[in-house]
Amino acid sequence: MKIFPLTLIPSDTKIDFMRVRLAAVLVGALLMVGSIAVIAINGYNFALDFTGGTAITLRFEQPVDAESVRARLAETGHDNAQVQAFGAGSDVLVRLQAEGEQLTVGENSALVDEIREAASQPGNAATVLDSASIGSQVSAELAERAIEAAIFVLVGFLIYIGFRFEWKFAVVASVTTLFDVLVVAAFFSLTGREFDLTVLAGLLSVMGFSINDTIVVFDRVRENFRSVRAEPLEIFNRSINQTLSRTIITSVVFFLSVTALYLYGGGSLEGLALTQMAGAVIGTLSSIFLACPLLTYGFLKVTKQDLLPKAKDEAALARRP
Repeated sequence: MKIFPLTLIPSDTKIDFMRVRLAAVLVGALLMVGSIAVIAINGYNFALDFTGGTAITLRFEQPVDAESVRARLAETGHDNAQVQAFGAGSDVLVRLQAEGEQLTVGENSALVDEIREAASQPGNAATVLDSASIGSQVSAELAERAIEAAIFVLVGFLIYIGFRFEWKFAVVASVTTLFDVLVVAAFFSLTGREFDLTVLAGLLSVMGFSINDTIVVFDRVRENFRSVRAEPLEIFNRSINQTLSRTIITSVVFFLSVTALYLYGGGSLEGLALTQMAGAVIGTLSSIFLACPLLTYGFLKVTKQDLLPKAKDEAALARRP
């Protein structure tokens, strides 16, 4: 008996993805170059995690509008204040980026009192629930660790896929993963959305999601190359079609999950959820339209000889019906 959700897309589809492979590669290259240009020109709206500064949690006696709090703080000279309401609407998180040298403990306490007084409204006073100061040295270390984490993941992908498949697959998988991350990162740069540690965590999860989709397709490509007598383009088309249902269903489930996180997870998780939503879409498209087409051009072109089974696999393959 067939279950509808699992057969939403027939397993025997015959979509000719390779027919548009040149256009897909060209569009992907333009998007990648454009993303790098956007990031280089616009930069990022880094949060306190990377710039250093002070975070203050205020609680008002009554629900308050975040925009009105931001306006009152701007009148007192805190134009860079980022205000975010959460909870029942009476709790507000105020973030102030560091300006100049790091504040001493006494100066930071005075700043907290100043923010509390400026944010308070007639008949709706604010009290300080919590405050934290992040120094510039700590934020610089976080930025350095973020770069190291991304490099570590990419190198790990190269080693694993090169060992599991073949070096051409490893290069293509790393390129498509880098493409996904750059496009999502460029979105945050272009829109000016705050870039904090949750967004970084989202980008790392996008890398994992992307590589998982790509490996599934590559595994089917390898098996078909070894067991099916056909031209490489036919092998790639057949492999993508055979894994299409799994790819799309997995992506849709993942997208719906992070959409719920975006809608109901609160402001603190908005960046993480938005990153993963964008990554689910971009990662799915790249695994379908970019990964295999890249294996048909230049030094990355894969042939049947590249995927001949090793000696230890020949006996097992010979026993197959």
